[in-house]
Order: sequence, then structure tokens, then C-alpha cells
Amino acid sequence: MKQLSRFQSIVFAIGGIMMAIGAGLFSFMIGQKVACIIFFVGTIAFTMMQASQTYEGNSLIIKRLKRIQAFANLMFIVAAILMVDTAYGFLMPLFADGKTSGTGYLTYIELVYNKWVLPLLIAAILEVYTVHRLDSELKKEE
Repeated sequence: MKQLSRFQSIVFAIGGIMMAIGAGLFSFMIGQKVACIIFFVGTIAFTMMQASQTYEGNSLIIKRLKRIQAFANLMFIVAAILMVDTAYGFLMPLFADGKTSGTGYLTYIELVYNKWVLPLLIAAILEVYTVHRLDSELKKEE
């Protein structure tokens, strides 16, 4: 597995911390408009650094785990976009029918609003699984 440089490791760690802080603040409704941006920036930093950590070996198990990890990264990004939408409502015009109480607004509430929790949960579970499995598989490979 390609090791991250010192700078990349710092960006990776700061990104993870920003994700945790942003999600926590957003969940407790503390400065949601700022918290979602903190989460979004942390997500981009975390996923970019994790994606740059490539595997050049031949193990099919590790390659499969890296693909699962890539899907988890995608879910983190989806969660970040939906969190920003919950705070700013930029997707609402796609569902608008001209009224705030019409069927378009209700559809938006049912399908999009506050749905960032589900992709975040999926990503977190997959991330925990792949990190532990990758660690044990890389130890076996050595």
C-alpha cells in the first residue's frame, strides 16, 4: 500500500477531524450553515487523501476492500452535499411547483431534506469495516 507523505497524513487527519466536528455541530444544530461547510471541506480533504493511498500489489482481497472504501468515500461526498442542501436548500428549486406548501415542496422534504444521515451511516460502517480488514490483510501480506 502506498504510504501517505507527512503533509498528506496531516491533511487526512485534519479532514477526519473536520468531518467529525462538522457532523456533531450540525446534529446539535449549532451554527448549521457553517458546520455543513466544515463537514464538506473535511470530507473533500479526507476522501482525496484516502483515494491517493493506492495499492499496487496483487491481492484480490485488498483490491476489493479498496473498491469498497472508494464507495464509502462516494457516500461521504453524497452526505456532505445533502448536508449543505439541508442548510441552504439549493436543491429545492428542482422540486418547486411555485408554492412553498405544494406537492413539489413535500416531495423535496420526503426525498432530500435531512437525508444526509443515511449516506453518512453507510459510509461510516463501510469505512470501519474496510480499515480493520485492510489492516489485517496488509499484515498477512508482509
